[in-house]
Amino acid sequence: MIKQQLRNIYNEKRTAITHSQKEKLDDLLLIQFQKLELPLLHSLMSFWPMAGRNEINTHIITDFIFFRNPGMQLTYPVTDFSTVEMKAIIADDDTVFQENKYGIAEPTTGIELQANEIEAILLPMLVFDKNGYRVGYGRGFYDRFLAKCASDILKIGLCYFEPIEKIEDINEFDIKMDLCVTPENIYEF
Repeated sequence: MIKQQLRNIYNEKRTAITHSQKEKLDDLLLIQFQKLELPLLHSLMSFWPMAGRNEINTHIITDFIFFRNPGMQLTYPVTDFSTVEMKAIIADDDTVFQENKYGIAEPTTGIELQANEIEAILLPMLVFDKNGYRVGYGRGFYDRFLAKCASDILKIGLCYFEPIEKIEDINEFDIKMDLCVTPENIYEF
């Protein structure tokens, strides 16, 4: 299937997940994530989950990573929809987040960390395939951002669903993940 078809199907599937199912899936995903043997990290980019889209609770994942990597710089994206670009802003316990016009919570202030200084990134998605490619919301923010990152950045996807066989319309701008964690499995690419 092509990305737009997959977006429609998996957006609907994810929206259909009940609150109690979501809590269970988040817990199972964290259990799988804790099995990863990650290197010591000094910087990580995460994303604030959009409740209206039933996204994965990244807070429990980042809390775990931060516990394992005290002093790590945790960043969140701030998006510019006019240029379709993202920048990584360092966040801490005092950072104020505010939803933009698309419902994405972003830091309102903070210091930017350059893309090439980020060692690992958590990637949002709707679905992924067995080759390590993901389907997001279709604007290409993350692929553009990843193109600016160091070649050895650890790209970790988080998904409620198991992979499909193949995304048919992958192009040269799509960047492959290194790992993807689901409630049931860890996939390495």
